[in-house]
Amino acid sequence: MVKPVRAKKQFIFENSPSFQSCHASTLALTSDDQLHAAWFGGSGEGQPDVAIWGASYRSGLWSEPRRLASEEGLPHWNPVLFTTPEDRLYLFYKVGHTIPHWQTRIMSSVDQGASWTSARELVAGDVGGRGPVRSRPIILSDGHWLAPASLEGKNWHCFVDRSADQGRSWQASAPIRLDSPPQGKGTIQPTLWESRPGHVHMLMRSSERRVYRSDSNDGGRTWSPAHPTSLPNNNSGIDVAQWSDGSLFLAYNPVAENWGARTPLVLALSTDNGGSWHPVFTLEDQPGEYSYPTLLTGHHGSLFVSYTWQRRSIVVWHFVWPQQLRR
Repeated sequence: MVKPVRAKKQFIFENSPSFQSCHASTLALTSDDQLHAAWFGGSGEGQPDVAIWGASYRSGLWSEPRRLASEEGLPHWNPVLFTTPEDRLYLFYKVGHTIPHWQTRIMSSVDQGASWTSARELVAGDVGGRGPVRSRPIILSDGHWLAPASLEGKNWHCFVDRSADQGRSWQASAPIRLDSPPQGKGTIQPTLWESRPGHVHMLMRSSERRVYRSDSNDGGRTWSPAHPTSLPNNNSGIDVAQWSDGSLFLAYNPVAENWGARTPLVLALSTDNGGSWHPVFTLEDQPGEYSYPTLLTGHHGSLFVSYTWQRRSIVVWHFVWPQQLRR
């Protein structure tokens, strides 16, 4: 079994006086090797006081959380941080009183998160949520951006938003259908990777007790019917990160029950493009909620993992793995 060379666990904050509850973290690295995190926090998920908060890590310490985005009386949800090769840092997030009718906002920073542009709608007139819903976009080999998206109405559907002009405009794919009718609502919150030019893959949270998968051979324009994998899913968030050699890391709760327990939380590795997965590290295994992981690869074998810790804090692990993970 592949083991990390180094593993360090930190809480970004403990018992913050600014909010009682927090959830749905996201991570990004900027060129100054500064790690950034964001999450939503307030009195409770969906409450009018919930805003987007963030912090930065440098020289071994996390900064005090600061409010990044808020609109009075409007609940905020699911921030997504994303850094471009030009070192522009983007923050996508949702706003809305109900999830089926939320909208996507976007802000950006050119000074490593020290200041941000004003928030704007990602897509004018959006209702339901365009752009990334929980996991970050990927930049394809042809330079196009691909954002993992989903809609949560009476039924759930995943799709992707594609941008050919570095995020100025977006084109949505058709909803990805399942290979058989779902017993529950369906699939949401996909996470993406590209295995070779034009070949893009998606894993999805589902109500069906399994992680679902779909594949595209044309750069995300069209997708195969989604099918269940062998991976259990508790109808909670997952995330994938791709290593430089093509290996994949996955963080998830291995619980095969719709709305099941959000513990344990584990890290798994695939060396065959997601065909099979092998557990390599247990992040949490005690009773409680440990959920919505985000994965981010860094330099020199680094892998960062953040997740919700009991809705009271955000945890970040910093791993250093052997450079070559293929067996």
